[in-house]
Amino acid sequence: MRLELEDTTRSLNPPSLHHPPEPPKKVPHTVSAHGRSWDDPYHWMRNTDDQDFLHYLKRENDYAEAYMADTCGLRRRLIAEMKGRMPATVATPPEPWGTWEYFQYIPEGKEYPVLCRKPRVQTGLVKTALNYIYALGKEQILLDWNQVAEKYGYVHIGSCRISPDHKFLAYTLDSSGSEFFSLHIKCLQTNRIVYSSSTDKGVVSLAWTGDSRFLGYTICDQTQRPYQVFFHKVGSGEEDFVIFTEHDRKLHLRKVYIIDSANLRTGKSRVRKRVTGVQYFLEHHDGYFYILTNYPTESVELAHNDGYYLARCIAEGSTLNKWEVLLVTEEGTILQDMDMFHDHLVIFLHKEGLPLFCSIDMPIDPNIQGPKKVEEFDPWFFPVPTTLCNVTPGSNHDFMSPVYRAVVSSPVMPDLTVDYDMKKREISILQQDNVKGITENSNPTSTHLKKLDSKNLKTWKDLSEKFHCERRLVTSHDGVSVPLTILFSGSKDINNGAAGILHGYGAYGEVLDKSWCADRLSLLDRGWVMAFADVRGGGGDPSWHQAGTKTNKMNSIYDFAECAKYLVREGFVHQNRLGAIGVSAGGLLVGATINLHPHLFSAAILKVPFLDISNTMLDPSLPLTILDYDEFGDPKVKTEFEAIRSVSPYDNLSPGSCYPPVLVTASFHDSRVGVWEAAKWVAKARDITCTSCSSSIILKTNMTSGHFGQGGRYLQCEDTALEYAFLIKALGE
Repeated sequence: MRLELEDTTRSLNPPSLHHPPEPPKKVPHTVSAHGRSWDDPYHWMRNTDDQDFLHYLKRENDYAEAYMADTCGLRRRLIAEMKGRMPATVATPPEPWGTWEYFQYIPEGKEYPVLCRKPRVQTGLVKTALNYIYALGKEQILLDWNQVAEKYGYVHIGSCRISPDHKFLAYTLDSSGSEFFSLHIKCLQTNRIVYSSSTDKGVVSLAWTGDSRFLGYTICDQTQRPYQVFFHKVGSGEEDFVIFTEHDRKLHLRKVYIIDSANLRTGKSRVRKRVTGVQYFLEHHDGYFYILTNYPTESVELAHNDGYYLARCIAEGSTLNKWEVLLVTEEGTILQDMDMFHDHLVIFLHKEGLPLFCSIDMPIDPNIQGPKKVEEFDPWFFPVPTTLCNVTPGSNHDFMSPVYRAVVSSPVMPDLTVDYDMKKREISILQQDNVKGITENSNPTSTHLKKLDSKNLKTWKDLSEKFHCERRLVTSHDGVSVPLTILFSGSKDINNGAAGILHGYGAYGEVLDKSWCADRLSLLDRGWVMAFADVRGGGGDPSWHQAGTKTNKMNSIYDFAECAKYLVREGFVHQNRLGAIGVSAGGLLVGATINLHPHLFSAAILKVPFLDISNTMLDPSLPLTILDYDEFGDPKVKTEFEAIRSVSPYDNLSPGSCYPPVLVTASFHDSRVGVWEAAKWVAKARDITCTSCSSSIILKTNMTSGHFGQGGRYLQCEDTALEYAFLIKALGE
């Protein structure tokens, strides 16, 4: 009889018995800035065509597989668990728009979604005959991601836009992972592609004119900076024409112009002059432009949050500069976004670190004397199930609709698709994601309407009895309170012995994603703790973002470290069983924290990480670099350069120090974070840190994908299973 050892515990071999592959070559290279010079012997890896670099990545992939070989059984079980929670098919509830209903679904056994539509069932007795005719209609497949993936081997659909007359579908496609998107227009009546562009243009965003005759699109340059606006006349055979070019390399297309769709070539009117740090977001309604902006004005005090307010002006070229301020927020509340409908305006708020959104009846009285607070507009605050929820707007194409669709989710609640009837002030739950073995929903593709009293939310279905989710405030190094969300199973006794993972990002003003993820159950059911640190540099209050940028970036690292210490100090996680995960710019956060506190974490995962920030920011030819000056600092400014150097994970590796096991993942075609950043960091870590410990640093490179990975429904399970198996190997079951 053959006995197999359970492989869900730490490897029987200590890290020192894993022999790393032959180290990569070193090539002398000196970097200089502001009177300082330093050696970078791995600079040569920037040339991704170098055969030595390709061989190095292959050796590292082989080593990663060898290092993780004793977890093969565990990975198979994890994949089976994750796939076992998935329903056979997944579909979105149909969204009415005009005479059609649009929806997406993932067919059984397929990786990617299919975009479809079917004739819309009409209401009212007089339309009975028409409904009968519509009922005979079949669904029409508009775009099948799976077919595109079969053709190219990779698929990333960027934008999809149906024309207002419902005759055309415009979409952008990245077939390599480079994020340089080509543009395609499909005639939905003939089911044929009527226009395709090359990837050379790098299409970024799309917008149809109201008459569906022209499609506007922006393109990016080689640094992925959106800088030109083109228009294409559908079916004409005419050459696309450019109407605007942004020549300043430090800027996106940030000049706000009103474009007359009847006179596209010359019919531009500028809203306001450019002001550094100022943004404008416009919506048109009934002869007015409604403007969400942080433009400085004497009539409104913004000092408490440096946030946005709502203004409006008459939609005529001669009066665009005559603004009236309508709505301002109170201290502690941030106005973040808006969405305009014929009869309602939806506004998104952030209050005391938590999301909030409401609708206001339109039109707003033309004689109103502002500015006013939100409550003075008789708003309807949309009911949500928990203060810890995440609200994601639906597509909401129909301007005339009184219904606003959103997806509501939380760490303990699978995604709910909800319709908010802004006229009746009622809510309807259309669908909740089915998690097999967890939620009860035998037919997730059908639409279930359930009217709820907005004052009684007990009917929201969540898993709060099975899993606990808490929000704590952690005091950072300078006395600032940092939000920390902690998730764990209610059936497990954590009591100082649990393993845990701390997630962080802290950049670009982005809120850390804490929505439902069924894959987490594979760790939660094993008694793990999952935590999310909303460090400075992240989203919510603009001042919170600014407090973690440029020369303030160390605040992000200090915040993350204090959240990690809090988990241990308060008994949520054992001091030797805490890991960290950082993705992209979050990799900078985690990598810098490990340099500062090498013994704080017992394992880490750095996914497509931004680790070589100093060298990258010094090279303006790289994609996104110049645009990142606002976030991380301009290296031409000495104080900002010193701040960049101080947080750079690659430049601050500690010689001879013991580092925890680290799984570093990279994508060869990543245009946002070069594959060499992960490769250089691993090479240098193996070279200068503790020889025994650094053998547990592994590099896994996907040679066919870009920054966002493969993205398929089942392929994601394989990637997550590798990550979880690495953590279990390092931290124990």
